[in-house]
Amino acid sequence: MRNPTGRQLRFGTELRKLRERAGLTATEAGQLMGIKQAQISNMEAGRVGVSAERVRALACHYDCSDQALVQALGDMTTERARGWWEEYRDILPAGLLDLAELEHHARRLRTAVTVHIPGLFQTTDYAREIFRQAVPDLAPPDVEHRVSFRIKRQAVLYRDRPTPQQVIIHEAALRMRFGGTQVTRGQLTYLLDMSEREHVAIHVIPFAAGTFAGSGQSVYYAEGPVPQLDTVNLDQSHGPVFLDAEAQLSKYRVTLDRLEAAALTVEESRKFIHTILKDL
Repeated sequence: MRNPTGRQLRFGTELRKLRERAGLTATEAGQLMGIKQAQISNMEAGRVGVSAERVRALACHYDCSDQALVQALGDMTTERARGWWEEYRDILPAGLLDLAELEHHARRLRTAVTVHIPGLFQTTDYAREIFRQAVPDLAPPDVEHRVSFRIKRQAVLYRDRPTPQQVIIHEAALRMRFGGTQVTRGQLTYLLDMSEREHVAIHVIPFAAGTFAGSGQSVYYAEGPVPQLDTVNLDQSHGPVFLDAEAQLSKYRVTLDRLEAAALTVEESRKFIHTILKDL
């Protein structure tokens, strides 16, 4: 099979965590299941499909009593179908495809940014300007591939059951005129339109708020069906970085909670964006 996707790797990692918490080696787990150690290793590496029944059997042998986690892992076994992002498999870095897959399956998305408008809320013109500033320079066709990919990711905002979004944006991001006044005006107008959607909560941190947690980085937090399956994405210049260790998840949950506390309410934020738009 092809190299496993980020979601398949995460599934395997969670199986390995269950085994290690039980104090079992892969060989011992294989003996309990009546299969070879190599098969356990392949499951934990995300290289082979695993049925929900096998997940439950493994959980039983591993003495895992967290039924919500077992159910969530079992549900993941039915989701190995490749999504729309696969058409970009040989065009874009694999990490971007993993990000789209993560968003597609997330139960809720939380993001905090200080300079850019979050990707899922960017207009085509705004996104194009961002990608034109990439280092090293992207060829025009590559810029367009990334723009179209970013816009297609926004499908999670428009499907029948859209993914709830909490967005925390610093005033600096609202005042940056990427692409000039016209592009910025279109971007802020679109952001205001999105803020009216029931499943979108946009909060602004004004300059007047002073210092705040996580000011030096953007944070993208995807909630899974259970907290153990949450994922943090840090957007780096070399590509997305995914974090899922329990201590890391806890740290970024607290960071986002503090950011929300420092920000204006949803209604206050909407009025604040209106004020900036009028000044353009």
